[in-house]
Amino acid sequence: MTDAQPIWTRPARGSRGPTPGHSRDEIVRAAIALADAQGLPAVSMRAVATALGTTGGSLYRYLSSRDDLLDLMTDHAVGELKPYPEPEGDWLDQMLRLALRQLDLHRRHRWLSDVAQRPSSVGPATLSWFDHCLGTLAPTGAPTTAKFEAIAVVTGTVILFSRDRDAAAASATPFTGLDPATYPHLTAALARPGPPPAGDLFERALRSVLTGLLERPGRSGFGESGEKLVAEAVHPPDR
Repeated sequence: MTDAQPIWTRPARGSRGPTPGHSRDEIVRAAIALADAQGLPAVSMRAVATALGTTGGSLYRYLSSRDDLLDLMTDHAVGELKPYPEPEGDWLDQMLRLALRQLDLHRRHRWLSDVAQRPSSVGPATLSWFDHCLGTLAPTGAPTTAKFEAIAVVTGTVILFSRDRDAAAASATPFTGLDPATYPHLTAALARPGPPPAGDLFERALRSVLTGLLERPGRSGFGESGEKLVAEAVHPPDR
């Protein structure tokens, strides 16, 4: 960030200079349209200004940097997750519905997986998403650290599956012409593949992971010592 004050707490435009001809929301929408069409690298202050028919310098009346723009774009996109699905079924069913909505969002805006790796300030729509997920996970009784891990794993799984642009190509095996003497186990496995697993892989993966993280305290080391282990895994202590 180039400004110590988060973009969310700053005025929508600067107080100096001529009256701006565009709103912050218009700028963000133009940037998202550019990212959707050409990818995140195409999003620059100058490119967005050109799309709006103005000069790059004029955007600095609203934003301090491209980082501000990316933060606003991310939170605007996350806002598309609303309205959240109505509560129905147990917490696991509800989390799966939220994850499917998140997957649809990432497939519409594939650049979201790129911005997920950068440090950023957290906007109101993102805070609302975390708050809703934590409310959904409340019945599990798992510690907060485990819940945050679960939300992070859901997002990571969403990003992985959103990058699958060609499902048919992804399902085709890349293993052809194997030498049984060199790869005996792989050759034997492909010769007897067995029936395909039932159900959607995305749903099966999330059900297994979320259940393992939140419903199996004996395997995860929950409790006071378990929470300490989780915290140290996320933020290793200085050695």
